[in-house]
Amino acid sequence: MKTMNNHLSQRKVLCLVLLLLVVKSFNPMYAKSKSKQPNIIFILTDDQRYDALGYAGNDIIQTPEMDKLAEEGTYFKKAFVTTPICATSRASIFTGLHERTHNYTFQRGPIKEAYMATSYPNVLKEGGYYTGFFGKFGVSYENTDKLFDVVEDYDRNNKYADYRGYYYKTIGEDTVHLTRYTGHKAQEFIANAPKNKPFFLSLCFSAPHAHDKAPLQYFWQDKNDEMYGDVTVPKPPMTEDKYFKQLPKEVRLGFNHTRWHWRYDTPEKYQHSMKGYYRMISGVDQEIGMIRQQLEDLGLAENTIIIFMGDNGHYFGERQLAGKWLMHDNSLRVPMMIVDPREDKHFDVEDMVLNIDVTKTILDAAGLEAPEIYQGNSLMPYTKTGTSPTKHETILVEHLWEIEQIPSSEGIRSDNWKYFRYRFIDAPEELYNLKNDPMEKHNLAQDPAYNILLHNFRNELEYQTRKCKEAKLVSDFTDPKYIKKNF
Repeated sequence: MKTMNNHLSQRKVLCLVLLLLVVKSFNPMYAKSKSKQPNIIFILTDDQRYDALGYAGNDIIQTPEMDKLAEEGTYFKKAFVTTPICATSRASIFTGLHERTHNYTFQRGPIKEAYMATSYPNVLKEGGYYTGFFGKFGVSYENTDKLFDVVEDYDRNNKYADYRGYYYKTIGEDTVHLTRYTGHKAQEFIANAPKNKPFFLSLCFSAPHAHDKAPLQYFWQDKNDEMYGDVTVPKPPMTEDKYFKQLPKEVRLGFNHTRWHWRYDTPEKYQHSMKGYYRMISGVDQEIGMIRQQLEDLGLAENTIIIFMGDNGHYFGERQLAGKWLMHDNSLRVPMMIVDPREDKHFDVEDMVLNIDVTKTILDAAGLEAPEIYQGNSLMPYTKTGTSPTKHETILVEHLWEIEQIPSSEGIRSDNWKYFRYRFIDAPEELYNLKNDPMEKHNLAQDPAYNILLHNFRNELEYQTRKCKEAKLVSDFTDPKYIKKNF
C-alpha cells in the first residue's frame, strides 16, 4: 500500500511539472526567455564623444579597459545619438523612442508615464531580472524608485561652484569623487545580487561632463593628477574665424560659443580642459577595470554582457564651439561597444547604429520580447556575425528644445551624406558629402547640382518626422513657462 501511494505521489508531481511546462510554453514571457539568462551591465558616460577612446585612434587618451571592451567584443565605429543632449538622449535610451515621439526635453515637465511603462527597466523586472541603477538618471520622472529594485539617482552638486560639485558623496567616512562612488555602488550591487536570478545593472557616470558652474570646469581624482602631465594636446581643427563666421548668428551668440570661452579660448584653458576631460574618462576606465575583475573573481564574467556608450558627442573647440546640441558629427557621434562573452567574437562594425537601438538590444540580450512601440533595432546579431538583417540606411537626428541660446534643428544622415536645417530661425539649409568632406566644411546646399538630392533629403526628413509624430501615445505636455511654437 505504501509503495502504491509513493507511485501516486510521483505521478502527481510529474503531472504538475508537465502542466507547468505547458503553461510556460503559452506564456510569451517564458517562450522567449533563455534557460540561463545572462547578467547585463549597461555603462553610460556623460559627454564622451566617439574619438575620446584609445581604440578609436586617439593616441593620447589612456583607456585600456574601454579598449579591451572594444577588442574583445563588438565595436561600433558609427554610433550616434538621435538627440545630442543628455536629458533627451537618456529618455530615448529608456524608451527606445525618438524625441519627437516621447516629447521629453527640458521645460516640458516629467516624461509621460505611457512611455516609461514600456521602458526597458520595467520589462526586465517583469522578465525576472534583479535590477539596479546608480548615477545620473537625467530624466524628470515621478516614479524613478519603482523602475529598479535598487536605485540611487545623483549627479554633480550644483550648489557648489568648485570641486565639491564632484566631491560630496562618501564611502564610510571618506568623501570621494562621483566616479569612485559609482564604481563602489556597482561592486556593492554585484556582490549582493541574488544568486537565484540574473541581474541587470545600469551605471550612469557623470564624468567627463564639465562642472559648468565652476571656473575650472573639470575635476578629477587625485590619483590621476600626473596623467597627461607631459603631453601637449594638439589644437583642434577648424578653429579659424572663417568657420565660426559661417555659423548662423543665433549659434554664434548662443551657449556653444559661450562655453567655448569658458573652456577653450586660450591655450592654457584648452590644455587644462582637455587634460581634465581625459583624466575623468581615465577615471571611469579604472572603475570598469575593477568591476570586470570582480566579475572574474566571483565567476560571473562568462555570463555577463557589458554594453558601453556615451550619451552624446562633444565639441573640443572646432568652429569655436563647446558643448553639444548641434547637428555636426562632433556632437552626435559616441563610443559604443558590446561584449558578449558567450560569443567570444570580435567585430568592428561600419553600420550606423543609434542610442535607441540599445533599448531593444538590452531586452534581446535578456531573451525578452521588446514592446512593439520601440523604434530602434537590436544590435545583438552583430555580436554573432558582425552583421545584422536590420540596418539604418538613414537616421533621423533632431534637437527640439526651443530655447533662444540653442537653435532647434533637425536632419537626416546617411553613410555618405548629411542634410540638416535649423527650425524657427532664418538660416540656410546645410548639405555635406561626408565621404569627401567628413569634417563638414563645405556646405553644398546652395549648389544647383545638388537640388535633386536636397529635395530627396527634405522628403525623407518629412517622412521620418511624420512617422515619429504618428507614434505618439499621448498628447504633448507644455509647461506653463514654456512657449510652444508650431511643431
